[in-house]
Amino acid sequence: MEEFNDTINLGENVVMVLKTIFDPEIPVDIYELGLIYDVMINENNDVKILMTLTSPNCPVAETLPQEVEEKIKSIDAVKSCEVEITFDPPWSKDLMSEVAKLELGML
Repeated sequence: MEEFNDTINLGENVVMVLKTIFDPEIPVDIYELGLIYDVMINENNDVKILMTLTSPNCPVAETLPQEVEEKIKSIDAVKSCEVEITFDPPWSKDLMSEVAKLELGML
């Protein structure tokens, strides 16, 4: 049971770190923006993040996934991190959290 709690704690840490990464064009972090589709952590503390970008032509298409990977790898307990970009489903404003919509004056 202790191992399970560690995975939950690590997952919470990963989300906290994701909330420190911002899309340079929008003053909202990538987690609240809805760009993170899934965070998977296995028993070895290997992290895989499935994410999208606001558009395939996003100016940070090269640098944002790299920033995510580097910041997640900086968490002590994380052994490795892989970031996979997908456009299925395509990102839309509907994926934004209430927090993001409020921040952007959309509520």
